[in-house]
Amino acid sequence: MNNQNKIRVRMAPSPTGFFHVGSARTALFNWLFAKHHKGKFILRVEDTDVERSSEEMIKAVLEGMTWLGMDQYEGPYYQSKRMDFYRKYVDKLIEDGKAYYCYCNPQDLAEERKAAYANKQDWKYDRRCLSLNAADKKKKEESNAPRAVRFLIPEHRVTYKDIVYGEISKDSKDIEDFVIQRANGKPTYNLACVIDDHEMEITHVIRGADHIANTPKQILLYEALNLQKPEFAHLPLILGQDKSKLSKRHGAVSLTWYQEQGFLPDAMINYLALLGWSPGDDQEVFIKNGKLDIEILTERFTLERISSSNAVFDTTKLEWMNQQYIMQLPRSHFKNLLKPFITEYDLMTAQEMENKTDWLQEVCDLMQPRLKVLSDIDKQGRFFFKEDFEYDKAIEKHLDEKTLATMDKFLAEMQRIESFEQKPIELALRGFADDNSIKARELIHPLRVFTTGNTGGPPLFATLELIGKERCISRIEKILKQKKEK
Repeated sequence: MNNQNKIRVRMAPSPTGFFHVGSARTALFNWLFAKHHKGKFILRVEDTDVERSSEEMIKAVLEGMTWLGMDQYEGPYYQSKRMDFYRKYVDKLIEDGKAYYCYCNPQDLAEERKAAYANKQDWKYDRRCLSLNAADKKKKEESNAPRAVRFLIPEHRVTYKDIVYGEISKDSKDIEDFVIQRANGKPTYNLACVIDDHEMEITHVIRGADHIANTPKQILLYEALNLQKPEFAHLPLILGQDKSKLSKRHGAVSLTWYQEQGFLPDAMINYLALLGWSPGDDQEVFIKNGKLDIEILTERFTLERISSSNAVFDTTKLEWMNQQYIMQLPRSHFKNLLKPFITEYDLMTAQEMENKTDWLQEVCDLMQPRLKVLSDIDKQGRFFFKEDFEYDKAIEKHLDEKTLATMDKFLAEMQRIESFEQKPIELALRGFADDNSIKARELIHPLRVFTTGNTGGPPLFATLELIGKERCISRIEKILKQKKEK
């Protein structure tokens, strides 16, 4: 390994799609590796594909990095602003006879490839432009024919040691003379990637395993240009629970979606860190003083502990982990994080929250151990705020004549409770149960469903106190009335 003080790694997203969990995991592993070795983490935006790149996607990447707390980086550098760097190296390769101009129409080549595959035949560019005589080349140049630049593949076997996958080898005869500069003068991915990694003095290229196929091409470019190669560590793919490559059909994979649902960045980092990496023991949650213990995560992170087996993205496990972090939040901080979701679901206005700040804090205290994501406040806690909450289908179990008669009779008891607080409510309910020779649970379960719509939830008597006497009575009366009218 290089001198630890000189470790330089990079995250190089292409802004042609949303910043997804796979890219976030790659960024995190690079960031942790740099922090572990007190090195540098560089952000480079690979935006040479002008037609597919967008400012919106670049913004999503930068905002995602900030949300995760990985906003301490060198850059961002934009490939679109570094064209002079690439042309210089392309010219050198042509001058040394290691690259050549290609005048072929890309659409024609695509059709040839398609036809070959249709006939179940292999297809590789046949170097037809390499063998053009001087007269033909002159004719092409004088007609201003579009020309790309292809790299001339040397004949030898490419072998390198991947930190994760071990020795990887590929015969160069299986690699075609690939384009390194398009006809419009823009560099292709493989050329720009090599030049940028060299110019930025990248020591370790840590990226997804889907780039393994590109690595031999890039190594050949390093060798042709007499540049020092970085070390390579390819990360296992992230699969859906059906073991196919993670995609939109497995649910939202955009980091923005998880943020909008109310996942915490600390929980997301903790979960992503365990996708393909192991701390060496059974520890899964890295919480200290209510937040992610980034120091211990950084200290224990090494590339050697990355598995070559593909990782499975389990949303249920992520929700569980997010709940662990939610439960550890300071109560006032949890309330502040929840406020935007309360307003988003039209549960309370900002002014109402200001006017009822103590009541809101008590609601938050009850809900904090129960939310897996912050957006759950709507479906799990709407009954605290609104009357239009949904009733669990289990309510039907509590609509038999005996239960309805008991609830009707208990209404009078509720009316007599002067101090509608937890203890008086509980005493009244248990006293009523004893007087009527029924078990307390025979009243507790229907009372919860009638007042909250749910069969489970936070402690009932604390919940009833926060709902309030008038609203509790009104909700019970509503159910009884609806049943009588049927």
